[in-house]
Amino acid sequence: MTKVGIIGATGMAGAATFKAALTAGLDVTAIVRSADKAKELLGADIKVIEKDAFDLTKVDLEQFDVVVNAFATAPQQAYLHTDLAAHLIAELRETNAPRIIFILGAGSTFVGTGDDRHYAYDDIKSDPENAAWQSIPENQLYEFNFLKDVKNVNWVGVSPGQLFVPGELSDNILYGEDDMLFDDNGNSQTTSDTMAKAIIDEITTPSHKQSRFIVTKG
Repeated sequence: MTKVGIIGATGMAGAATFKAALTAGLDVTAIVRSADKAKELLGADIKVIEKDAFDLTKVDLEQFDVVVNAFATAPQQAYLHTDLAAHLIAELRETNAPRIIFILGAGSTFVGTGDDRHYAYDDIKSDPENAAWQSIPENQLYEFNFLKDVKNVNWVGVSPGQLFVPGELSDNILYGEDDMLFDDNGNSQTTSDTMAKAIIDEITTPSHKQSRFIVTKG
């Protein structure tokens, strides 16, 4: 049975992925700072490692076949996204296992065409109304750019659409690689259960390595 560890299993994406992993019959462990919170949210009998993500060691990580990094933080500490990626990669250098899946932001996806093709983050940054939270997509863009240069760790990235919201699994899922995806009505949205489904599919049927893919609601 595939053993999966989920960092940040009490957050929106982490909890959805944890529940989807249980449903898929995977051997899943929540890696969290509060075991009590995890058991209250996810079930009293779940497997838990109570540890700060920055204290995880190679020994902690190598017990799993796959580690999902669903870490989330407040805008004022958004730099921790890149710092945690660097820490996890450093612990796993020169290895092929575990695979580590990073949930990235939509800011690193491209919008526009031709000479106007640019990072979605550029549009976020240009709107003063986004100032309070723009550091999160900014730092997740830095995180992805860091990962793109990593060639000796088995990593995968997955980004949502423009909006990443709690919600049920979509009955029509769109997949892409670099450019933001839109449905027929011009919306770009990913629900937490849709993201979870994409991650579980990637765990059970690997199709990416050292690359990022995008998933949205169709």
